[in-house]
Amino acid sequence: MQCMYGVKDVEHDEALATRLAIDLCCQYQRSCAVLERDCLNIIQNLREPVNGFSTIEPLIYDIRELRQRLNSISFVLLRGAPPPPTACPHPATKPPPPAALPNPLMPPKAKEAMSPPNVEKATATSQGRGGGDAIDPQPRRLPFAEVAQRSLGDSNTYFNPDEHWQALEVAHRIAFGYGHLTWEWKKGIRSYLHPVLFAALYKALAFLRLDSPWFMVRAPRLVQSIFAAVGDLYLYKFSQALFGDNVATWALLAQLTNWFMFFCIPRTLSNCLETVLTLVSLYYWPCLRTSSGAGPCGSRKCALVLAAIACAIRPTSAITWVYVGFLELLMTRHKLKFVLLEVIPIGGLVLGLTFLLDRQLYGSWVIVPINFLKFNFFSSGGDYYGTHAWHWYITQGFTVMLFTYLPFSVAGVVMSKEWKLPGLIVWVLGTYSLLGHKEFRFVLPVLPVALLFSGYSLANLGKCELSKRKVKESSSSHKKCSLKLQLAVFFLLVTNFPMAIYMSMIHQRGTEDVMHYLSNEARENKVKSILFLTPCHATPYYSTLHHNIPMRFLDCTPSEEKGIIDESDQFLNDPLGFAMKLARNWTQPSHVVLFDSQEKPLKEFLVSHHYSEVQRFFHAHFKVDRELQASVVVYALQRQ
Repeated sequence: MQCMYGVKDVEHDEALATRLAIDLCCQYQRSCAVLERDCLNIIQNLREPVNGFSTIEPLIYDIRELRQRLNSISFVLLRGAPPPPTACPHPATKPPPPAALPNPLMPPKAKEAMSPPNVEKATATSQGRGGGDAIDPQPRRLPFAEVAQRSLGDSNTYFNPDEHWQALEVAHRIAFGYGHLTWEWKKGIRSYLHPVLFAALYKALAFLRLDSPWFMVRAPRLVQSIFAAVGDLYLYKFSQALFGDNVATWALLAQLTNWFMFFCIPRTLSNCLETVLTLVSLYYWPCLRTSSGAGPCGSRKCALVLAAIACAIRPTSAITWVYVGFLELLMTRHKLKFVLLEVIPIGGLVLGLTFLLDRQLYGSWVIVPINFLKFNFFSSGGDYYGTHAWHWYITQGFTVMLFTYLPFSVAGVVMSKEWKLPGLIVWVLGTYSLLGHKEFRFVLPVLPVALLFSGYSLANLGKCELSKRKVKESSSSHKKCSLKLQLAVFFLLVTNFPMAIYMSMIHQRGTEDVMHYLSNEARENKVKSILFLTPCHATPYYSTLHHNIPMRFLDCTPSEEKGIIDESDQFLNDPLGFAMKLARNWTQPSHVVLFDSQEKPLKEFLVSHHYSEVQRFFHAHFKVDRELQASVVVYALQRQ
């Protein structure tokens, strides 16, 4: 390489040439820079910490800043370039004429004529160990549309009451002035931050006069599907940053085809948004990368903001960030700066704004994290809804969520020799195992992390073998994927895809269908009031019906006195006795909704009160928590 501007430091000269090439790419909006091969060292060093670069440190910073102006950039190196001189040529020595560089505005054919015959892409070696593929210094962006396509699948089934009663129902009350607030909101253990997102959506639909039953049901899940697509994108980027393109592709495939992610992530549960925020934040944490210099500029502050928002939405998200924050504290050289100038100010700002939002909507000062911890941890209030053995997440919960991806995740952890992310999974599962009340969705944020390692094992399983064959007297190489990989992918698809479709489209769909039916009937003024003789929160409510008519469901608010049975359990213990007692002083509803399992003991009671069956909806093929609830039945009051 020729010395430039009289500089005698060859490494400095190479960095200066690289900077000039990137500057020209920025100026002419090009995504490829042509350099001599001896600049490869500078290109590779762009991923390393700056501190060891001595005299070229300012140039490295400058190059990184210039690269951020482009979405992506790759480098083309000229083969066979002469080795760099150890010093500038003597002034009397005439340097060889420089190779002609094509003008960026030159026609394509002229550029091709001037291009050297032997060029190769300069690729910085991936910091990961999986797949063995190389990646460009600036990772290629995964097209958003490809990821969004996975998350826009429709889900017509009922999974957990909180996706309606703790999100959409609250949002409906904020936006339209009516909707039921459960006991959690009266005790102040929920933040309004999550429902406000959907309240804004409802307001927009009302403003555009699109608040029909169809839009009211589909729009919130469409928004959550977009959030889920962002999570998929950042899982890809995170995997790519750690292990390279090949592993990232397989990790994304695992994410898209895992039955539980397909079934759960598009739902409006706060855990689903927490999972997305966790994935995006993990991508930005420097301590989780192999090289501390590989992350985007200002990444730690961005990671802290996202982590704080996740904690504001679900205080238990702090379990994840205690682990990650401790890792960062151990690895960073500026510990006081990290704690005093980043964690405390950013966390305080986000939580402070959340407190102001809750103050506005609650009408008084409510410190949600303290109330949440007091109820769920110090008083074990969550145990009211059932408890599980300490090992449930390990032997049943998380195992079922991973399903057939479990052996691939374990193999990926072993092969990668990575300990930070597996440590996060163990930490989260272990901490949640200490709580009596356990649910699948509580550990959803670490499921994509486990699937990332499934992608790692699949990438290693799919290392291609080169085979040669002659075509028209010339030899060429082609990649032939191993039979093991084909069988593994077939096995994973066959075991996960049918289950994902069944759980998302068939299992427990009756409670959703019945509310869609009642909503359409209410629009035609055929429904005046509704009584739900079902376990509490078994169906959506005003957020789906979207009509302000009287409705009554069986209450299941936890009692502060032990031994007090709530209405829901009273009804399940004695359906007929409870119904007869209720009918003594009721305003007779126009419609009654119940499961077929309670229909038999109540059929004569309903007929005697002038009700007849008007609609029946399939619900499930097998029981979940209680007896089989095969269908949902609607009875309507017959006019006299």
